[in-house]
Amino acid sequence: MLPPAATRISVTGPHFEDLERGMVYDAPAVTLTEGHAALYQAITGDRLRLALDHHLSRRVTGQNRPLAHPMLAINLAIGQTTWASQRVKANLFYRGLVLLRPIFLGDTLHTHSRIVALRQNATKPGRPATGIVALEMTTHNQDDETVLHFWRCPMIPCRAADAVTGHADDLESVGRHPNDAELRAVVPPNWRLSDLTTERTSDRLPLTAGTRLAIAARDTVTSAPELVRLTLNLAMAHTDAQLSYLGERLVYGGHTISIAFAQVTRAIPTLITVIAWGACDHIAPVIENDRLRTEVTIVAVEPLSRGRLLRLHIETFASRSEPEQETKVLDWHLIAWST
Repeated sequence: MLPPAATRISVTGPHFEDLERGMVYDAPAVTLTEGHAALYQAITGDRLRLALDHHLSRRVTGQNRPLAHPMLAINLAIGQTTWASQRVKANLFYRGLVLLRPIFLGDTLHTHSRIVALRQNATKPGRPATGIVALEMTTHNQDDETVLHFWRCPMIPCRAADAVTGHADDLESVGRHPNDAELRAVVPPNWRLSDLTTERTSDRLPLTAGTRLAIAARDTVTSAPELVRLTLNLAMAHTDAQLSYLGERLVYGGHTISIAFAQVTRAIPTLITVIAWGACDHIAPVIENDRLRTEVTIVAVEPLSRGRLLRLHIETFASRSEPEQETKVLDWHLIAWST
């Protein structure tokens, strides 16, 4: 029984009115383990070789620790940034994400976030007020090396349905795309790519600019709350259907992105690792048990002294209901390293 003088305090996430430019916050640091890797693999079915084969990873990277899947690390960093977006209605986009150095199992990741812009949405009759928060994220490892940097923009409800906050920052100026020199600088210089050579005919797909690969196999979205919890994601709409405007749990956007990437690894098995994201836009929401399929267009192939950079335009479509209705849900520009 509570003592008579006890005060009840509600522990909950901020509304749009509570946020200010310049606010900085962080989350518990997390050490990536084989347990994280196994659960991520079970949820996504990804086929990126270096994350699956620890012996191959050691030979190629020269590190005694196996490579962590880059998308697992990115998902964790995103989850660590969700203090401000606990009440999120939708995450609208990511910008300028760059993996500045490889991340390995055993690395401890710590992410801090800074609010760089705020814009209230135009009010509409019958709709409670909302606003968009632009966040800049930086992730460090246990040696205080910067391993990841990116921006994202969640939409947050206002506390007052008729709020007028005056926030009107320009979101078009948020984030930036890395230039060619920056991309080439983060390609690992000493990895032994000869061990990745294979003669399988499946590796001889036409990786030329303008080729569009339609991946037939679909994936059904399952275990969405498990990926949310694995990555410390605090967004309530991902675990509580009552707090989602859809009336069903909103699938975390990184989950959709991860399944899309897993599908791309089937089509392009020569992928070595992720280098960067350009723009990544969530076009429409995804709910659990949606069936996702992906098409990828090879925008450019840029030879390097070792391997090549692939610029990929990835579009993912969700189907649900009977009869099926398909909707485009993801529009993503990815830069990857390939043999």
